[in-house]
Amino acid sequence: MDGFEALRTHHPAAAAAAGRLDASATAFVGASGDLLEHPDVVAFAEQFSVDVTGIEERQRAAFLAATGVHAFEVVQLLYVRDQLPRLRVALEAVFGEGAWWPDAPEPAADLWPAIEDFMIAVARCMLLDPVVTEVVRLRGARQHACRLCMSRRSVAAIDAGADEATFAALDEWPESDLPAGTTAALGLVDAMIWTPTAIPVETVAALRAELVPGQIVEVALDVVRNAANKIAVALGADAPEVDGVQLFDLDPDGTVLVR
Repeated sequence: MDGFEALRTHHPAAAAAAGRLDASATAFVGASGDLLEHPDVVAFAEQFSVDVTGIEERQRAAFLAATGVHAFEVVQLLYVRDQLPRLRVALEAVFGEGAWWPDAPEPAADLWPAIEDFMIAVARCMLLDPVVTEVVRLRGARQHACRLCMSRRSVAAIDAGADEATFAALDEWPESDLPAGTTAALGLVDAMIWTPTAIPVETVAALRAELVPGQIVEVALDVVRNAANKIAVALGADAPEVDGVQLFDLDPDGTVLVR
């Protein structure tokens, strides 16, 4: 079983949504003309990929001037082109290399609906313990410095036993007393964010030892889904909605419900 087969076998709806997202991004690139080659867009894209927290206001302003009314669409494209390769490399590191998107998915007319469909499909993946899902989300939020995401807490995770001590342990998780399955998942989070082209062999070994294949795939999908916060961070639109902690849950169709 290679990386794509693992994705399609264990989470077929998410696999289909990811394929459509990839096809939609390709279609957008084809229709964008010279816009994506503008030096200010290229510089913004590079910083977006390497470390979104490093985008400064001057760089953001130059990007917005270069892209004009297409700014939001271009940042969506950057997210897709940044994250789907990370998903592929991570899954191939664990399951082996192979061909991807063999069914030539039909692209969506616009990128945002394809992104939303992907995010909902991933939210419906339920093989992971809700505490693991939440610490994966929060670790990514802290690495990307998304103020909104960092202010939120999952009701399902809290009901399953997570507390602020659990969440505080994320900052130094390799030295924490978090369960081995949780730290294995967090290892993949950090690798996909910071060393996406070189997933450490010890990370792969820990995943194989502590999680079943469907759970490993779900962790990788969650990392990609959660990284949509890079869109808001890149545009400076990640301000929290409350002063403190905001609880959220998911309804049965995968939509986030904020309390």
